[in-house]
Amino acid sequence: MAHPHTPSPSRLWIKNPLAVFTANGLDAGGGIVVSGGIIAELVPAGGQPSAPCDETFEAGSHVLLPGLINTHHHFYQTLTRAWGPVANAPLFPWLQNLYPVWARLTPDSLELAVKVALAELLLSGCTTAADHHYLFPAGLEDAIDVEVGVVRELGMRATLTRGSMTLGTDDGGLPPQSTVQRPEVILADSERLISQYHERGDGAVIQIALAPCSPFSVTKEIMTESALLAERMDVRLHTHLAETIDEEDFCHSMFGLRTVDYLESVGWLGNRTWLGHGIHFNDDEIARLGAAGTAVAHCPTSNMRLASGTARVLELEAAGVPVGLGVDGSASNDASNMILEARQALYLQRLRYGASVPVERALGWATRGSAAVLGRSDIGQLAPGMQADLALFRLDELRFSGSHDPVAALLLCGADSADRVMVGGKWRVVDGQIPGLDVAGLVAEHSAAARKLVAG
Repeated sequence: MAHPHTPSPSRLWIKNPLAVFTANGLDAGGGIVVSGGIIAELVPAGGQPSAPCDETFEAGSHVLLPGLINTHHHFYQTLTRAWGPVANAPLFPWLQNLYPVWARLTPDSLELAVKVALAELLLSGCTTAADHHYLFPAGLEDAIDVEVGVVRELGMRATLTRGSMTLGTDDGGLPPQSTVQRPEVILADSERLISQYHERGDGAVIQIALAPCSPFSVTKEIMTESALLAERMDVRLHTHLAETIDEEDFCHSMFGLRTVDYLESVGWLGNRTWLGHGIHFNDDEIARLGAAGTAVAHCPTSNMRLASGTARVLELEAAGVPVGLGVDGSASNDASNMILEARQALYLQRLRYGASVPVERALGWATRGSAAVLGRSDIGQLAPGMQADLALFRLDELRFSGSHDPVAALLLCGADSADRVMVGGKWRVVDGQIPGLDVAGLVAEHSAAARKLVAG
C-alpha cells in the first residue's frame, strides 16, 4: 500500500499510433498508458484509458514497437570499422589481422567506442544491448567498469559480459599472447563484477554474464570454471559457437569434438547459455540445443559480411531454441543498427526458407525473441506490467512515400532511425536526437581515437 503522502505516479497515454507491433498479438490500437516506468495498460483500437491520464503523446504519425534488443555485440570494434586490410577477409584472417590493433585499446578509446556503439543502437530504436568484451590488455583491466558508466550515462539497459581469452598463439590458439589472461585473474574479476554491478529482477539496468570468447581462444578449463561460477552466482553464459567451418575444424583438431559436443563437455549445454551465431549445426545438434533450452543470437549482417554461413533460424525455433538478433561487432557489420538488422534477418531467412517468412516474425526476433535469449521476461513486448521500453518510428521520409502497411514498411522500406525512444518510462531519444549528446564532438573524438589505434 502506498504511503498516504506519496503521490501516485503520473500516467502518460501514447495515443492512437499509426500502427503498433506488440510482439504478442494483443490489441494496442488505441495506444498504451505508461506509469511509473512500466506499461500500465494497453488501449484497444477506438478505446480510452481506464482512468484519466496526466499527459498525452499524440502518436498518429508513429509506428509503435517494443524497444529493440541487441543480443550480441563488441562495442570496442566501432574503432575498426571498414578497415582496408580486412575489408575482404573471412573470419580467421580477419581476426589475425585485427588482434594486434585491438591489443592497443586504452580506457579512453574504449569509452569513446562504447558511447558511439550505444548511441547508434539507441537511435535505431534499441533499448537493451548485450556486449561481449573479451580484450583486457595491460591498462584495460577495468574495461567492464568503463562500459557500465557509459550505459548509465545514456540511460539504456545492458547485459555486459565479462569475456576472456586464455588460449594464445603459444598454445595453439588464435589471439596474441598479449591479449590473454590467467584463469584465476578472469574468475576473480568475474566474481567482482557480478557482486558489484549485477541487478536481478524486473527493471534491471545492468546485468553481468560470463563469456569466454570462443573455442579457438580459450581453454576447456576456463569454460568449465566459468560455468560453475555462473551456476553458483546465478548469471548467464555467453560465447561464440559454430560461426564458421574453420571453427568446426579447429574443434575437431584441438578437442576431437564437434561444437555441440564440446559445449556439453564443458557443462554449457543448458538454458543459462546463449550462443553468438550458431550457424553450423546438424539436425541432431539442433534438437539437442532445443531440448536444453540453449539460445542463439542470430547475426545476419556479420554472417554475410564474413561469408560465415546462414543460421537455420526457423529450424532452431521449431526445436525449442530461443532466437534473438545481434548486430555483432562493428568491425564485421559495420553498423550498430537494430532496425536494419531486423531487415537483414528477414531477407536472409527468406533466402533460406522462402518469401512467406513474415515481417512480424523478424520484428519478433528483435524484441520478444531477444528478450528470451537474455533470460528476461520484463522487456521485449507491449503488455501490462512490462517495462516501458518503446521505439517509435515516423514514416514521413522519402523512402516511405507510397507505402501502405506501416509495420511492413519499417523493414521493407529500410527504416534506419527512430523518432522517439523510451527506456523505463523516460524519453531517451526525442525528435531523432539524444538530448544532451554532442554527436559532432563525439564523432570527432572517436574518429581521432580510431586513427590513432590503427596507426599504432
